[in-house]
Amino acid sequence: MKGCCLRGAFAALIALLTAAPSLAQTAVKVGVLNDQSGPYSEYTGAGSVDAARMAIEDFGGKALGQPIELLSGDHQNKPDTALSIAKRWLDMQGVDVIVDVPTSSVALAIQNLMRERRKIVLFSGAGTSELTSKACSPYGIHWTYDSYAIAHAPARAAMQSGLKSWYFVTVDFAFGHALQRDATAAIEAGGGKVLGAVRHPFNMPDFSSTLLTAKGANPDIIGIANAGPDMINTLKQAREFGMPAEGQKIVAFLMTTMDVHGLGLRVAQGALATESFYWDINEASRGFARRFFERNRKMPTMIHAGVYGAVTHYLKAVAAAGSTDSDAVMQEMRITPINDMMTRDGTIRVDGRVMREFHVFEVKAPGESKAPWDYYRLVRTISPQEGALPLSESQCNLVKR
Repeated sequence: MKGCCLRGAFAALIALLTAAPSLAQTAVKVGVLNDQSGPYSEYTGAGSVDAARMAIEDFGGKALGQPIELLSGDHQNKPDTALSIAKRWLDMQGVDVIVDVPTSSVALAIQNLMRERRKIVLFSGAGTSELTSKACSPYGIHWTYDSYAIAHAPARAAMQSGLKSWYFVTVDFAFGHALQRDATAAIEAGGGKVLGAVRHPFNMPDFSSTLLTAKGANPDIIGIANAGPDMINTLKQAREFGMPAEGQKIVAFLMTTMDVHGLGLRVAQGALATESFYWDINEASRGFARRFFERNRKMPTMIHAGVYGAVTHYLKAVAAAGSTDSDAVMQEMRITPINDMMTRDGTIRVDGRVMREFHVFEVKAPGESKAPWDYYRLVRTISPQEGALPLSESQCNLVKR
């Protein structure tokens, strides 16, 4: 009798231990990994963290019956630092999805890690189109923009106005290389010509010799293939050298309203930029921007808006799947249209590229601006198909040949 009771108790204990994981749902954990103290922190940083928080709040704060947890980390634009944070999140804190990840070298490293761990990563701040080409992953989604879109769109718009010859000022790392490569393809396909390029180190304060070299080539257009303080310093010093006044158009491939706000319209006027989101483009974008401004005292960039949209879409997919299993959630994300303040009937392509419209803007002159943050004049909207690398040209191994 005693042995029978022991066997029964042991069996009950085993059943309880086996059932415990399925009975106790764990919290859904979202990690925002970005630059929070360096040159790209205004684009992403605390604004992206708050955009993710807004998405969680708007979703109701819970998923699968448990509170949604938000973590954030500063990768300092260093791949090794980013990998250290991401591994700790995955191995010790149970993070389900990582979001944002600006700086292309960091994004490529995180893409590899998340592919190995079969975990989802949603890129908003990263630019290189390699994330959906030879570095693609079944668990990586390039959400907000890429070097192909922001290079091809303004290149075509500029050449349609009769400007054909180009000279590049390019930051010497993965993002700059991708921008120059993608823009060159569009320029040459449109009958334009690249007269030359100067590469510069990351975070360089003085562009005088670089710009004098570019000016000496006498191009129609100076293509600024960098971002953050590099872009700001390039554009500011180009204005000081009188290049726009002498008829040379400036195309700042990655410029946001935050940059224009810092530069001022007197300096930035006339430059072309491409974004997937502008706060004043429709009523929905204005509503989101007002809420974001009340919390952050600045208008959101496209990267902030992208983080909000990506987290929202992910949480909807978790609810639909009834699980945080990456494969189940990815399936739901792919079959569900993306509709938010920056996207209309967006889709996620097999290579992980979000198919959405992009907009080419020209920065207004000071006299054209009617209110604070009224910085852009719409030049052209390009379709999702025009703004994405054709799958026939992709090196992604997920694409069927």
